[in-house]
Amino acid sequence: MARTGVFVCHCGSNIAKTVDVARVAAQAAHWPGVVHAEDYQYMCSAPGQQRIRDAIKEHELDSVVVAACSPRLHEPTFQRCLEEAGLNPYLVEMANIREHCSWVHHDRDQATAKTLDLVRSAVAKAQRNAPLSRQELSVEKRALVIGGGIAGIQAALDIADAGFPVILVERSPSIGGHMAQFDKTFPTLDCAACILTPKMVEAASHPNIEILTWSEVEEINGFVGNFEVKIRKKARFVDLEACVGCGECYNVCRVKRVKSEFNANMGYRTAIYVPFPQAVPNVPVIDKDNCLKLLRDRCGECAKVCPKDAIDFTMQDEIITEKVGAIVLATGIDVENGSMYGEYGYGRYADVITGLQFERLVNVSGPTGGKIQRPSDGKVPETVVFVQCAGSRDESEGVPYCSKVCCMYTAKHALLLKEKHPETEVYIFYIDIRATGKGYEEFIVRVQEEFGAKYIRGRVSSIFPEGDKLLVRGADSLLGQPVEIEADLVVLASPITAQPDAKEMSQRLGISADKYNFFTEAHPKLRPAETLTAGVYLAGACQFPRDIPDSVASGGAAAAKVAALLSQDHLLSEPMIAHVDEDACAGCLNCLQVCPFTAIEEKVLENRRTGEKRTVAEVNPGLCQGCGTCATACPSGSITVLGFTDDQLLAEVDALCL
Repeated sequence: MARTGVFVCHCGSNIAKTVDVARVAAQAAHWPGVVHAEDYQYMCSAPGQQRIRDAIKEHELDSVVVAACSPRLHEPTFQRCLEEAGLNPYLVEMANIREHCSWVHHDRDQATAKTLDLVRSAVAKAQRNAPLSRQELSVEKRALVIGGGIAGIQAALDIADAGFPVILVERSPSIGGHMAQFDKTFPTLDCAACILTPKMVEAASHPNIEILTWSEVEEINGFVGNFEVKIRKKARFVDLEACVGCGECYNVCRVKRVKSEFNANMGYRTAIYVPFPQAVPNVPVIDKDNCLKLLRDRCGECAKVCPKDAIDFTMQDEIITEKVGAIVLATGIDVENGSMYGEYGYGRYADVITGLQFERLVNVSGPTGGKIQRPSDGKVPETVVFVQCAGSRDESEGVPYCSKVCCMYTAKHALLLKEKHPETEVYIFYIDIRATGKGYEEFIVRVQEEFGAKYIRGRVSSIFPEGDKLLVRGADSLLGQPVEIEADLVVLASPITAQPDAKEMSQRLGISADKYNFFTEAHPKLRPAETLTAGVYLAGACQFPRDIPDSVASGGAAAAKVAALLSQDHLLSEPMIAHVDEDACAGCLNCLQVCPFTAIEEKVLENRRTGEKRTVAEVNPGLCQGCGTCATACPSGSITVLGFTDDQLLAEVDALCL
């Protein structure tokens, strides 16, 4: 006969204000198999847990039901409580009466009646729960960081400082990410390169960090503690070890007018190039799509002048396989080019540029040496109009979210412009000002009051040329009247979006992405650096638009999680996973096709007596997340999710029908 204890939590007033918890406990005490029931103010508190432990011993309970908040929040808490009392931790069942009852109902009697149903259902399942055990998994004490921006660099450094080897993979020729393109950082106006470059050098010289630039992750297999990663090292055509970075090669290159990606297409580079002066590694790469030698077997001047014979046109891509225990995704963001609004003329009018292009104009290492000038004629602009939300917060353009950093970097651009050219008139069209960081609001006020930038609340409707000027038409919603400004230069705060291949990366890793293709965390409040795939963590703006301080902080958070994982001698798998009855399995492998975590594998069984072979499904306990998709797809019913058997689920349904 079952001996179940029921514990109903007030959750302060979160539950008790709507649910009659005392009545729930009193009625539960009379249900079959329930030998003890009580209510308490905070069941998750130390005194509350002690009451559960005492009741287990006093009443010899063999199962426990806790009626409280979401199991996502406190199920591990009560599992530990049972374990400390000598019970198997998986003999606890939680009824979520906060989110499912108190928070969604106003009528006290109805909320209490629904609570009784949910608790009765949980009791029925708890009395059929069976002890479960975890398996030990080995741990490869090495980490992979995908993405070499500031978040990825910070994560790699923190993991390496904790004593674990790190592989840092970056698809471009140098680490640094978007921060390497910036001139100053808001709100302190620190030199971006002065902050970033030491970090890059530290990562390159750290004995525990191996940097693979011009490389991409192609395939990821395995599970937490035991990932196997295939990395494509793209042919650089320059020997990293032999090159001394003298620069002779790109000085003689005949192809000199390739649009510079690093300069946001504002300037040109050669076919063999280093993206920026402080690049790490400071070794050039040959662009095979523009190199005359690789395209038509002509030129080759770079190889002739190289004093170290470091250039090799026969290089091929190389695929390497690495084993790691944890993965940090820090793949960053993309920036739209400003063409979302055709009425703004981006791409048609040379003097309509994006914020990132303005960033390169103002930077001393940019295409103009830091001189702010109109792209059309090279003149210093007398009037500049900045347009915020040029795509962000617009459902019709597919970017309904706020890109978060635009208000601040626009203010920074206005300040830098006024510092260099105090006589230039600056107008900023905005919808709302969102300055939520430390010192951010003060920075906006400074730009307005000290530097005289004129903020106009309203949208720009159209931009078109008039003579050698651009006529900007919009509306001032505060004054309630139209506005026309003759501008020399227009700068668009275009939206920040996910990387173009983010969806493919999420599928490769078996993690979730939202409808905008930003990676999704396991829980926005309780597990913000983790994903639903164990051993995979998130850092930086690949999660959602972030500024530099937030990106650095998230890199450190991901690193802390990785270090905690890799410091363990072994891991314990989650026991509530799918289990295959091999005798009943028909080998159709429908489960393999539908598993979102690639946790189902093909297994061949051989009859020792007859030698006959047949195929069955096998569950990898390190990958399975217990979602149950395989069980629903199995036509023979040979897959069961432990902790959620048919008997347990039907008992819950029967209890609800009483």
